[in-house]
Amino acid sequence: MRDGERSLAVFIDFENLALGFQGRRDRFDIGRVIERLVEKGKIVAKKAYADWSRFAAYTVPLHEAAIELVEIPRRGQTGKNSADIRLCVDAMDLAYSKEHIDTFVIVSGDSDFSPLVSKLKELGKHLIGLGMQESTSDLLRDNCDEFIYYEDLVRPGAVQELTPTLLSHIGENKRKAFALLIESLLALRRENKEVLWSSMIKDTMKRKKPSFNEAYHGYRTFSELLEDAQKEGLLELEVDKRSRTYVVTRFGSESKAELAPPEKKKTRRRRSARKKMTNGGEGSPTPPEMPGTAADPTPTPAPQEERATNENQRATPGEGASQDSTAPSSDPQGLA
Repeated sequence: MRDGERSLAVFIDFENLALGFQGRRDRFDIGRVIERLVEKGKIVAKKAYADWSRFAAYTVPLHEAAIELVEIPRRGQTGKNSADIRLCVDAMDLAYSKEHIDTFVIVSGDSDFSPLVSKLKELGKHLIGLGMQESTSDLLRDNCDEFIYYEDLVRPGAVQELTPTLLSHIGENKRKAFALLIESLLALRRENKEVLWSSMIKDTMKRKKPSFNEAYHGYRTFSELLEDAQKEGLLELEVDKRSRTYVVTRFGSESKAELAPPEKKKTRRRRSARKKMTNGGEGSPTPPEMPGTAADPTPTPAPQEERATNENQRATPGEGASQDSTAPSSDPQGLA
């Protein structure tokens, strides 16, 4: 078994499902159940329990799905619900004898299977329940690790992910390959797989359709199929640095959901800034200063100060003579 791949054993209490379908126009579709369960892992055992003389119309589709039909006598002959007892015995037998089976699927809504679910969980098994919403017991639903309602098993409808223009120019052979590819990618997303490796995608496609082969659809390798899907705009690829293999980053509506950065907000900001400038707000620039204003760093002298300096520069004749008499003489004859 590969790492991360589960091995499933499916046990179907068909009589309980028949009770849920009473009064409904649609019929039980085993194909929807199998398609959903193969997304969980590899199914290694499939058994259905009922008095098939009462449900003969369902035997053909169950045989086509490779399900083993276990015949159970009527309740009136035995006085007990033999289907529940036989199902519990077979499930415990597989739990002890087949250790590689790690996941058990109980297709029923009967609360009588709650002790079986608890015992299998004690053995370290993963329990998945599946039943009708109206005929499912709350005790069984809450005791399982996972529970799937049959009404929620809607076919993926991956063809809706393909645009009409794409369907018009792609051949029928490639269209089927791309539809199976998108269905497998959606299945991996439902299982909360964050990194979609190319090998993981191919394994899911093989479980959904065991006859799948990329060569039948015109591709030499599976990588060429992924590259062609990228050219058609169905998905986006990246190359892993370590393994050098393809990893699908986005597909379908995921790539379309990305929005471009809004540009209208930038224009609005510019317009608001222009309004502030025109209204003289805080963001408006100051006008250039003219020389001689109060902001000029070199102050101009006052008229009174100019008059005082001119008067000081003018010297009187008496003051000039006294200054000359006190000053030493530079005449060489006077020294003699």
